[in-house]
Amino acid sequence: MTPRPVFDAHRHIGVLPAYPFYGGPPVRPDTGARATVKELLADLDAEGTERALVLPNYGVPDPDVAFSFNELVVEAAQTDDRVRAGLWVSPRPEDEARTAGALALAAEDGVRALKLSFLLGGRPTDPACRPQLDLIFRTAERLGLVVHVHTSPGAASDIDEVGHLVEWYADRVPVHLVHFGGGMSGHIKLAGSRFFDWTAAGKRVYTDLSWAIGFAPRWLAREIEQRGAGHDRVLFASDQPWGDFEGELARLSSATGDGELGELAFHGTFARLYD
Repeated sequence: MTPRPVFDAHRHIGVLPAYPFYGGPPVRPDTGARATVKELLADLDAEGTERALVLPNYGVPDPDVAFSFNELVVEAAQTDDRVRAGLWVSPRPEDEARTAGALALAAEDGVRALKLSFLLGGRPTDPACRPQLDLIFRTAERLGLVVHVHTSPGAASDIDEVGHLVEWYADRVPVHLVHFGGGMSGHIKLAGSRFFDWTAAGKRVYTDLSWAIGFAPRWLAREIEQRGAGHDRVLFASDQPWGDFEGELARLSSATGDGELGELAFHGTFARLYD
C-alpha cells in the first residue's frame, strides 16, 4: 500500500499484438499490459491507487489497435468509480471516421479526457491535421474534457511542435503534457521558462513527470518553489504498463516532499482536473 492517497493521471489498458520493432523479431515489450477491467482493478487494489485516468494502450503503428480499446476504457470507468476514461483520438485526416466514432463516446459517463499522440502519425503544424485538431479541441471544450498529449524529443512529438497546441487551444481547454517534454531537451525548455511562461499567460497547461530524466523532478520542484507558481499543474503518473509504478512513486515523492506540492501532485490536482 502507498503511504498517502495516490491518484494516477496516466496509465493504459489493452494488450497489443507482437510487432517487429526496429527491424527485429516480433516482440511484446509491454509485459504488464492488462486485457480486462478485472485485471486493471486488481492492479489498483494491489497498489492502493485511489483514482486513475485510464487510456487505450498504443505503440504498434496501427491506429486501429488504439481505437479498438476506447470502449474498454469506457467500460472500466463505468465499472468502478476509481477510474476515469481517456479516449484515443487522432488528428490525421486518414483517421477522420475513427475519430468521429471516438468522439461519439465522449459524453459517456466517466470520460474525462481525449488522448492525442503523434507517434502514430500526423504533426501539430501540418495543415492537413488542423481541421481534426480543431474538432477534437472544440469537443473537449464543449464537454469540459482535458486533452492529454504525448511528448518526446524530436519529430512531431517534440515540445516545439506540441507547444503549438498550448498556444492555440489552452486558453479554453486544459492541456496535459505527458512526460514533461519527454527527455533532456524538453525538460530544459519547459522548466527553464516555457512551462512557467504559459501558466503566467493564463494557459491551462498541466504535466506529469513519468519517464522524466532523474534531475527533472527535483529541478521542476525547485523552480516551482522559487517562482511561487506551477504547484497546481503537476500530476503523478505511472504510465503503466510502459512505466514503473513503484519507481515513479518514489521519484516524485522524493522531489515534491510532504508539503503542499506533494499533496497536489499526488491527488489534489487530479481531483480538480479529472474528477
